[in-house]
Amino acid sequence: MSDAAFDPATDDPRAAADALVADLREASEALDRARDRVDAIGESELQAVADTYDDLTTLFDRYEEEVTGDGDFQTFIEFQSQIAAVTEELSEDLRHRDVFERVDELLQQRRLTESDWRKVRSALEPVRDDVARIEDRREARERYEDVRFTVERRIDALADRIADLEDLQRLGDADLEAPTERLRDPIETYNDRVTDAFAAFRQSAGARELLDFVAKTQSYPLVGFESPPDDLREYVETHEAGAEPMGQLLEYADYSKSKLDHYVNDPDALKRNVSTQRTYLRRLGPEPLTVDWPPPEAETLRFRARELTSVVARFADDVEDGEGALVALRTVRELPRETDYERLRDSAQARAQLGSEERDRLASGEVAEELDACRDARARLENALEEYPAL
Repeated sequence: MSDAAFDPATDDPRAAADALVADLREASEALDRARDRVDAIGESELQAVADTYDDLTTLFDRYEEEVTGDGDFQTFIEFQSQIAAVTEELSEDLRHRDVFERVDELLQQRRLTESDWRKVRSALEPVRDDVARIEDRREARERYEDVRFTVERRIDALADRIADLEDLQRLGDADLEAPTERLRDPIETYNDRVTDAFAAFRQSAGARELLDFVAKTQSYPLVGFESPPDDLREYVETHEAGAEPMGQLLEYADYSKSKLDHYVNDPDALKRNVSTQRTYLRRLGPEPLTVDWPPPEAETLRFRARELTSVVARFADDVEDGEGALVALRTVRELPRETDYERLRDSAQARAQLGSEERDRLASGEVAEELDACRDARARLENALEEYPAL
């Protein structure tokens, strides 16, 4: 079974793992056989034969059609000279030296026919067998590495599935009667206040100030504002219209150029830099400042609340109830310390994420059985990688 076809949520993990281990074992055995065939003659001897064979076949590919039958005499002499040059450089102890000399004899005739070329190719048969040993080993090595890579990818897929199932079990153990409002109410209060505060900031601040604020949030990775486009930033920083609120700039962007000429100094620049960024500007809302529900893990919430405090404080003093948003955020930040946070969070997640199908699978034991199967399959594959190491 190929890695692309495997779905840990629907396929039998143990059977799929066993099939993949069998593939790896077969690839390893094929590689051993290919190596033995090379070692039986010797790497250097085979490579010397392969190099000479490659020199000859390169000449065949280039000249055969032109020198067969009644071809150009000058080309014919050139071909024979180059064939002779190859055979004259053969070492005394080269494997199949006699074959190469026989090929030279067959080609050093006054005229070459299709029959002569068949004799040449027949004479080279033992040489091709030797050359195939090197090629077979290369293909066997690639096959082995491909199967090992598939095993590694399968282990990653199983690890992801195991994590999902462990989360599902954890949610299945959650107390669905827990008072989740102890988390939800403070988070909703903060979200409402910061949404209103940001809306007031966006309405009152100049576009230059607003985009400068957004740009500075890039120093806070847990506050996910999209960075302002460079051409838009440059426009609001270098044009007088940049002092206008963003809503006003968007309104200007809908004006015709003749009408816009009465309001801004450079209508073309506004059209070029603001009109083309309508989608970005209209998406520029408070969402990156809010806290999700269900909430994140306690440690994530602590770090996120710390960054949000620094970001919201940049505009809180300039808008009505901005301080209220910061007060509500401090309450949210203290939730992991002042509440039974993980129990309440698990309950909130369970209510949000567990449907009837998931609850039935948990109750029937299917989740536990699949989890055991995935863990067992992963262990088998990890053992296989140890047994069959990387090259």
